[in-house]
Amino acid sequence: MRGLIVLSLVAAAILPAAAPAGAETLTVVQRSVADEKAVFATVESVSVVPARGRIGGIIVQLNVREGDPVTSGQAIAAIGDEKLALQMKSLDAQIDALQAQSNQAQIDFTRTEGLVERGTLPRVKLDEARTALNVAENGLRARTAERAVVQQQLNEGQVLAPAGGRVLKKLVAVGSVVLPGDPIAMIAQQNFKLRLRVPERHARFLKAGDKIRLDGAEAGEGASQSGVIDLVYPQIEDGRVIADATVEGLGEYFVGDRLRVWISGGSRSAFVIPSNYVTTRFGIDYVRILQADRTIDAPVQRGRDLPSPELPNGLEILSGIHAGDQLVQP
Repeated sequence: MRGLIVLSLVAAAILPAAAPAGAETLTVVQRSVADEKAVFATVESVSVVPARGRIGGIIVQLNVREGDPVTSGQAIAAIGDEKLALQMKSLDAQIDALQAQSNQAQIDFTRTEGLVERGTLPRVKLDEARTALNVAENGLRARTAERAVVQQQLNEGQVLAPAGGRVLKKLVAVGSVVLPGDPIAMIAQQNFKLRLRVPERHARFLKAGDKIRLDGAEAGEGASQSGVIDLVYPQIEDGRVIADATVEGLGEYFVGDRLRVWISGGSRSAFVIPSNYVTTRFGIDYVRILQADRTIDAPVQRGRDLPSPELPNGLEILSGIHAGDQLVQP
């Protein structure tokens, strides 16, 4: 009984049927479509910059670890130098002594000025007192400025993030000895891009502004994504051309993640028809072809969707139809 049912279904698919009156037909023609090639790309930062220490000393504090997001100017580590602390104590003591000398010089000047006005002392004593006061005040200002320099050096012990992004790697640990200019951590700027490596035989079709296609499964999304090539590097490395592409919603954590993308590798001819001309029965795709006022259901091999402005629901047919065939919408 089951065999009879299968035979009847096959016969229904093969036997011609009368064409409906006034049925809309579509003439199969070849269209030029982009010949997409699959290449590998990696998620990379536009630039990776090191956060460097400005003074030498010992790492006394480390505020970040791999993967942490940072903002520009954020303190990510602190460098301590015992010599600077000792210099600060010495300068504080000198400033206190100079402050006392300046106060005493001010008192002596005031007393001498009063005695000179009453004629008790000659005016030359007033000039000497004024000179001593100026020397004391200038010495105090010099030591205060020197202390500000040491204080600035202590402030420069804070290692600041040069740009906003994500910490790729920390290069030191608490207690490490560093010199001025040593890198403390590597920071990848947040605006990630896809870096494509295209075989040179396809590079002649590649140019800035071309669109690329990225499967949603590759990026962890449900639907496919698209991007635009920003820059094609002029140097060929190991038989491959390097290009950068921007993709909206690209992942923001893993740097170096490999993804498969499709790029345009030229153009080719293909049969593209509206998807509503294809019906599927029992897992087999069919199109209805008009032949001498009769229609037959011919099996076809479905390709991928090729939407375009003039054919939003375009579908590529790999086999089963020929140029000039008249298709009838089911």
